[in-house]
Amino acid sequence: MTDRFQVGVVASTHGLHGEVNVFPTTEDPNRFKKLKKVTLHTSRGEEILLDVQSAKFSKKFVIVKFKQFNTIEEVERFRGCELTIDRKDALKLSPGEFYVADLIGLDITDEDGNKLGVLSDVLQTGANDVYEMTHLDGEKVYIPAIKDCVKEIDIDNKKIVIHVMEGLL
Repeated sequence: MTDRFQVGVVASTHGLHGEVNVFPTTEDPNRFKKLKKVTLHTSRGEEILLDVQSAKFSKKFVIVKFKQFNTIEEVERFRGCELTIDRKDALKLSPGEFYVADLIGLDITDEDGNKLGVLSDVLQTGANDVYEMTHLDGEKVYIPAIKDCVKEIDIDNKKIVIHVMEGLL
């Protein structure tokens, strides 16, 4: 399981006073209003703990002001850098919900225990999520994340059990 979750990526500067436009990668961008701290991951591999001073919304971006920076020059270098939070600060899940970061890399098996592949991505569609599995032969297979197909998700044992529906493989 991952200890950190990405919540956004710095897209550009905003104004002259150290604000940045953040493209949110969290399911609920409103969470930026409650965030107190984030870690900025620079292109040089640095991890900088930042205090969120304010957050407001504009189109598809969250405009974030960090207490540590007050000029455009101080934040220009952060374009393209990701922002992460600790697991303890992540949104709480309902029973049966999982963080995508915890699912990536899990083995996918059929109901008989035969390994079929590894979960490589989760695609969020309008109706239901779709799991992208990299099959043992390297091909991509798309599995609907519905109860008829996904029978068990066991994070502790790093596996997902599916019912192989007709035409799936």
